[in-house]
Amino acid sequence: MPYQRLRLLLGDQLNEQHSWFATVNEDTVYALFECHAEATYCEHHIQKITGFFLAMRAFADRLRELGHQVIYRTLDETRAAKLERITDCVDHLAKDLGVTAFEYLLPDEYRLDVELKEYAEKVGGVACDTEHFMSARDDLAQLFEGKQTYLMERFYREMRKRNNVLMDANGEPATGQWNYDQENRGTLPKDISFPAASVFDRDASHIAELIDRHDIQTMGRMKDNRFTYPVTRTECLEALDDFCTNRLQFFGTYQDAMTVHDPLLYHANLSFAMNTKLLTPREVIDAAVAAYQADPEAITFNQVEGFVRQIIGWREYMRGVYWAQMPEFEHVNSLEHDLSLPRWYWTGETKMNCLSHAVNQSLDLAYAHHIQRLMITGNFALILGAHPDDVDAWYLGVYIDAIQWVEITNTRGMSQRADGGLIATKPYCSSANYINKMSDYCKSCHYDHKQRTGDRACPFNSLYWDFLDRHRERFEGNFRMKMMYKAWERKGSEEQTAILERAAWVKANREAL
Repeated sequence: MPYQRLRLLLGDQLNEQHSWFATVNEDTVYALFECHAEATYCEHHIQKITGFFLAMRAFADRLRELGHQVIYRTLDETRAAKLERITDCVDHLAKDLGVTAFEYLLPDEYRLDVELKEYAEKVGGVACDTEHFMSARDDLAQLFEGKQTYLMERFYREMRKRNNVLMDANGEPATGQWNYDQENRGTLPKDISFPAASVFDRDASHIAELIDRHDIQTMGRMKDNRFTYPVTRTECLEALDDFCTNRLQFFGTYQDAMTVHDPLLYHANLSFAMNTKLLTPREVIDAAVAAYQADPEAITFNQVEGFVRQIIGWREYMRGVYWAQMPEFEHVNSLEHDLSLPRWYWTGETKMNCLSHAVNQSLDLAYAHHIQRLMITGNFALILGAHPDDVDAWYLGVYIDAIQWVEITNTRGMSQRADGGLIATKPYCSSANYINKMSDYCKSCHYDHKQRTGDRACPFNSLYWDFLDRHRERFEGNFRMKMMYKAWERKGSEEQTAILERAAWVKANREAL
């Protein structure tokens, strides 16, 4: 029987629960492609490309198990046919099969949305929703229509109410309090231990060889070509259960803490599973809430609320910002920062212990938790004055969960404040004092976290005050920053000059730090 319908699935659309798969149609073929353009639109971490290819291949096998017709083209095959882009692959296959109808799921990246929309208009294709997110693309834009800033807390509360998450029978927050952020900033006790997380070890030599065969430039490392992330729905559900059972009980309290002793701490590390759509945000939230309700003495409310806020609040919120602001958001640079990122962001070779640890962890695991990303690598880039294009490129490439809709809004918006304050009321910047408070990084560092000037002074200190000084006109009136500027004034002109001179030296010699 000839195929009548071709349905495209992208590498981040691996949602087995989608309504498309409720019925087996022999006249419908599902297509997945490994494309050179998708592997090279930025310099990806080798584990990122590996993870997507492994997950896509496993998903194709799963669809076949369920009785669906699937055509999968590997990178070898698409390159041999000189098919670079997704639409090249679709068009070639459609013509080869003589298919009369084309359907696709709405992409989550703007560039692919444009590419597929243009192709669909040409061939009469139809776009369908991914049925993954808990909000629509334009929900946030409608909520904040006419507003100069997007307040995440308002969006979060709307999402809680709309989806009846942690709400009581009267439509009020279950405990009478919406947000437990103040209880989510605990520092780690000295005697605390970290439970081992589920690992899904597999040999990925064949993917590494494929990448090398096509001369694809990657960043990062994959030790012995072993890949450890979950790439099937069964594995992802196991990872979700592992988090709810072993780490959710301390997630909220210690979600901002950092240590050299463990990369994961009490974090979930489910973002790759969710961003490929192997897990849905609803089922992740429901699992966490169920774990809390089953044992509220072991898992206190601030733990589950902090986790729910990351998913139903922050993740959905960032997607809303993306679709409200693209494509202009990709080019905003309100602080006019223009320095290049140091090359040690790609090697980890720096004497600053916090950055060495966070960068090397990112290169080794394609993972860092949100405070490492925001207050270590992001903070340094911000106060250094790095160009947001450089910062975007690094974040988009280095993390396995980095897809532009969630990366660029966090990086160019929250972290680098290139959006002029659309997302955050103040810049997320700090001196070494914050890093020392929230981590053990400073204890074994070459630099002294207490010193602001001198050869051994922590670079974060002089850069922090330099950032405030050079952006004084912009931030001095910010109610959340007045105390910082008062502290700067109290230092006096002589100390200020010494700090600014040290900052100038740090910026000029950033490659050697």
